[in-house]
Amino acid sequence: MIIWLNGPFGVGKTTTALELTALLPGSALFDPEQVGSMLRHVMTPAEPVTDFQHWRPWRTLVAQTAITLHTHLGGPLIVPQTVLVEHYWKELHTALTAADIPVHHFLLHADQPTLTHRITTDQTPGSHKARPWRLAHLPHYQQALPWLRTSATLLPTTPHSPTHLAHLILTTTHP
Repeated sequence: MIIWLNGPFGVGKTTTALELTALLPGSALFDPEQVGSMLRHVMTPAEPVTDFQHWRPWRTLVAQTAITLHTHLGGPLIVPQTVLVEHYWKELHTALTAADIPVHHFLLHADQPTLTHRITTDQTPGSHKARPWRLAHLPHYQQALPWLRTSATLLPTTPHSPTHLAHLILTTTHP
């Protein structure tokens, strides 16, 4: 199974993914950002974009890497990755389910004032560089929210810690 944690930048996807991986024996964390980093030096000269998700090879490689890792490792794969473009999500989801892998799509959600506060007060290494990017994408998240609500299981993060969210996800995927 693949547990995909979607949601706006700064909502706590990676922290929740780490908590979930610790709770779920045999699980592994796959960060699709690494695929974007790998492609950036190859694709940027040919196709400059503002977001590596716009590159079709990113979407293809993320799906194929997830399939390969899931098959090789045999356990649940936890994927914390914001996907705000509906047809990108459909492309990824279609590829994963075509490989007969169950996909559980969760939307970690917080309201805009909470997200703005979390992003502007984040003190983790590198957060100051990511801050403008994260803040600039809050309107994109708001625009994507209608389709995300129908495509994913919504989990509000405001009243819950990442540990509690991980437990909620675990009970949803392992009743």
